[in-house]
Amino acid sequence: MAKSQAPKRWRWLPVVVFALALYVIVRAAGTPQGDTRPRARASVSTPAATAAPPTSATTASSYDPADYASQVRTRARQTGVSAQLLMAILYNESYKPHDPSLERAWQKYKPDAAFGIANMHRATFDEVKKGRDFADRRWEELPDDRDLAIEAEAWYLHDLTAQLPAAWRGAYTKNELLALGYNTGAGNMLAFARGAARGSQAQSYLDKLNANWAKAGSAVAAG
Repeated sequence: MAKSQAPKRWRWLPVVVFALALYVIVRAAGTPQGDTRPRARASVSTPAATAAPPTSATTASSYDPADYASQVRTRARQTGVSAQLLMAILYNESYKPHDPSLERAWQKYKPDAAFGIANMHRATFDEVKKGRDFADRRWEELPDDRDLAIEAEAWYLHDLTAQLPAAWRGAYTKNELLALGYNTGAGNMLAFARGAARGSQAQSYLDKLNANWAKAGSAVAAG
C-alpha cells in the first residue's frame, strides 16, 4: 500500500489538540495535596476562581459522584469520617473527565498528575495505604477502581482528622479544614488552623465545597 503523502504537520494536529484540551482541564482546578506555603489572602472584592467550561470530553463522561453513594457511606462508616464530606469532595474533584484512558494519557505528559475520581497523588496514596486493608494495591489502579479511590480518600481524611488540633483560630468548620487539608496537604491545614490566611486556590476550593454541600448531603441520604 502506498504511504500517505499528507503533510506531516497535519499528522500531529490531533495530538496537539488533545494535549491542549487536557492542559486546560487540569489548569482549571488543581489538587496539589502538597505542603506548599499558603498564599496571601485574596481581596474580598475579588471573585473566586471558577472552573473552565465543560469540554466535549467532560460532557461525554457518564461519571456522577452520586452513583457511588453506597460506597461512600460504607467507607465513611469504616473510617469514622463524614459521608457528606466524602461526597462533597468527590463533587469538588469531578471537574475533569474521569476516564482511565484519558487519565493515563495525561499522566504521560504530566507524571505527577493525580489518579482516580478523588484525584489522589501517588505519594499520598502510598502513605495512606500503609497498614490498611488495601496496602497491597497500587496507585496505578485508581483510575479503574472507583471504590478503591473512595476508600483511599476516606482514610486520608481519617488521618487528617487525627492531626487536627483540639481548637483552632478563625471561623472554619472541622469539615472545611479537612477539605483544605485534602486539597493542599496536612501542613497547610495546620497553618490555616493557626490562623494563616488562605489564598485564592484554597478559597476557591472552599467555595466549591460549600456549593456542593447540600447536593452531597442529598446524594448520601438517598437510598
